[in-house]
Amino acid sequence: MFNHTLGAYPQRNTDDHPPAYTPGYKTSVLRSPKNALISINETLTEVTSPHFSPNLFGPKDNDLILNYAKEGLPVGERIIVHGYVRDQFGRPVKNALLEVWQANASGRYRHPNDKFIGAMDPNFGGCGRTLTDENGFYIFRTIKPGPYPWRNRINEWRPAHIHFSLIADGWAQRLISQFYFEGDTLIDSCPILKTIPSEDQRRALIALEDKNNFIESDSRCYRFDIHLRGRRATYFENDLT
Repeated sequence: MFNHTLGAYPQRNTDDHPPAYTPGYKTSVLRSPKNALISINETLTEVTSPHFSPNLFGPKDNDLILNYAKEGLPVGERIIVHGYVRDQFGRPVKNALLEVWQANASGRYRHPNDKFIGAMDPNFGGCGRTLTDENGFYIFRTIKPGPYPWRNRINEWRPAHIHFSLIADGWAQRLISQFYFEGDTLIDSCPILKTIPSEDQRRALIALEDKNNFIESDSRCYRFDIHLRGRRATYFENDLT
């Protein structure tokens, strides 16, 4: 009879990731490393991370419609986003901290350096956070962000998207990315998404419309599942004596 505990993280498959240097995405030219990356052995730096408790969260932390509202409700299409966080072996990732940030319905961020002509919304902060439950499930409510122009090339627009950050059981599972919305016509022309090697991987960054969970006369719903690196199982024989 055997049991197991979680061991080291498997080697990351770099073929799943876009190349660092992609001239079509202009800022990668200056930000990409010029020399080959160096592989290092796993240490406590990779296999540990902070742990979070539900009592650290307020009742509106995962409700971006209410958590910054002052004198009314924010403007825009109300949506719910939910899904599961699992590792590469299909195991649920529980108590993972999910943080999200986004533009408002006009495509403008609440940031002093954002000079886009889109209107500011005094009742929308654009930030929220939540924890996954025992099954790796998360949920938050927000306003669907608007697209906005960016200076990659002349007259290019970013698709509507929400940025997210995940902190799970180890820093090797740290993930910062963004997801998009099914049906957005700007997705196919986005230079950032074009850096991703395969169509399957691009689709994995698109939240799918979940009509079964629409709230009548209130909110549409999208499902977005996230997969992180997993730890290999280290098997050992049970001591039956």
